[in-house]
Amino acid sequence: MLALALSACAQPLPHPIPFTDLPGWSSDRVSQAIPAFRESCAVLARMPADRALGGDGPLARDAGDYAPACTAAAAVPPDDEPAARAFLTRHFTPWAVGEGTLTGYFEPELRGSPVPTPALSAPLLARPPALVEVDLGSFASDLRSRRTAGLVRDGRLQPFPDRAAIAAGALAGQGLELAWVDPIDAFFLHIQGSGRVTFPDGSVRRLGYAAQNGHAYVAIGRFLIESGAVAREAMSMQAIRDWLRAAPPADAAALMARNPSYVFFRELTGLAPGKGPLGALGAPLTPGRSLAVDRTQTPLGTPVWVAGRGLERLAVAQDTGGAIRGPARADLFTGWGEAAAEAAGPMRDPARLFVLLPPSTP
Repeated sequence: MLALALSACAQPLPHPIPFTDLPGWSSDRVSQAIPAFRESCAVLARMPADRALGGDGPLARDAGDYAPACTAAAAVPPDDEPAARAFLTRHFTPWAVGEGTLTGYFEPELRGSPVPTPALSAPLLARPPALVEVDLGSFASDLRSRRTAGLVRDGRLQPFPDRAAIAAGALAGQGLELAWVDPIDAFFLHIQGSGRVTFPDGSVRRLGYAAQNGHAYVAIGRFLIESGAVAREAMSMQAIRDWLRAAPPADAAALMARNPSYVFFRELTGLAPGKGPLGALGAPLTPGRSLAVDRTQTPLGTPVWVAGRGLERLAVAQDTGGAIRGPARADLFTGWGEAAAEAAGPMRDPARLFVLLPPSTP
């Protein structure tokens, strides 16, 4: 029975397929994803050709592998559907990577203060100088694209303080505070990775992901399900937020502390209000066309075909996330503001992913 269960759960090995086998391939306006791919190309052009973008085994690609496709993408006329399809079929091969889950994320808009107040008591912190990020792939080829973080103490890399320790003041007094916001808003900003903070004088500061403390992300929704506080079928970002708002502050803080992962931010300058935040690749995210993926499985910068419930479209892998793990796990960027939040919150659907890859150069 165990063998049967394991067999049933096993994902098929990644394998190339023709474009015509992509579910819904003929129905999406793929030309709308080309501008997002060009944003990727602008970042890839600044990288060394041998810079690893992620992916595993036959899916691994370097920045230089995308050079021919990026050159060709620049010549695709805007909104020209035949030209966009011809470009994709000429420069990419779809790889089926299995069945997983598609969720959504967005850029929150928060109320902030330059100093702490009773209502705005949680700091959004800049990257601490002591934080050390490690690319494990530099030490072992089987750890390609895997990363961790910590601090050096007595000549050894040690774990960085977790969420509970940081909330208790482990980093206080270092001048890292970028803004002060509502504690629950801060928690969800850590999940989303970027946001727009409006200050009392009307100014807006856009903050983006700078680093993470190296602790694994833990989804707190499962604890609410296990305790019976929220039914599994009713679980969503909004359900978690509602529970936290209604709970005594100490109970809300205790639940949030069960996720030890903590995100540090940096100010994003030069971004137009009509553009999304920068993803992990360094390109601005495009609503409905940018994906967060597991970079150990999927190269950043590459197009990805998503086939979910009522959603079949081309997007571009431009971001990562602590909860995004596995070859067929993805997070669709929905935009910013309340409408984007409403679209992203309940999104948790079965989906199949197909990674579009250029040839790998020798």
